[in-house]
Amino acid sequence: MKRVFLVFGLIGALAIVSCKDNNATAKINTENVAVAAERDEAAKQVPVMEFVESEHDFGTINQGEAQETAFVFTNTGNAPLIITDATSSCGCTVPNPPKEPIAPGETGELVVKFNGSGQNQVTKTITVKANTEKGSELLRIKAFVTPKNAAAVGPTK
Repeated sequence: MKRVFLVFGLIGALAIVSCKDNNATAKINTENVAVAAERDEAAKQVPVMEFVESEHDFGTINQGEAQETAFVFTNTGNAPLIITDATSSCGCTVPNPPKEPIAPGETGELVVKFNGSGQNQVTKTITVKANTEKGSELLRIKAFVTPKNAAAVGPTK
């Protein structure tokens, strides 16, 4: 019985192999190959967001004193850079990214406004989402916020 299954199995395998088209390369559409090559080459082109500084320190500020800084960046990639969103970790910090695409080699600014809220050492983060390979960049601002009615520090008589 095993021999019968073995014989039928071999006959079936030979039938499948003999039916196979040995000229598969003749079925390749050269237009599709060219389109795929262009698509693959375009996928290699990505923008790169390179910041002059990724953290800004306002130093010591008074509580409620508004601050503003600009994070300068350059698109060092080989495709236009598009910033899709910029959000902060707190409502007291408002990022304002450029609306237009930044061409390769061009420079842009992301303006960040901080309303000076909080007390003592304050650190806020800004997440910038863009069409880069990483998909997002992280920026930080920090300040030492002196409370409005803070008493002088030191010995008193």
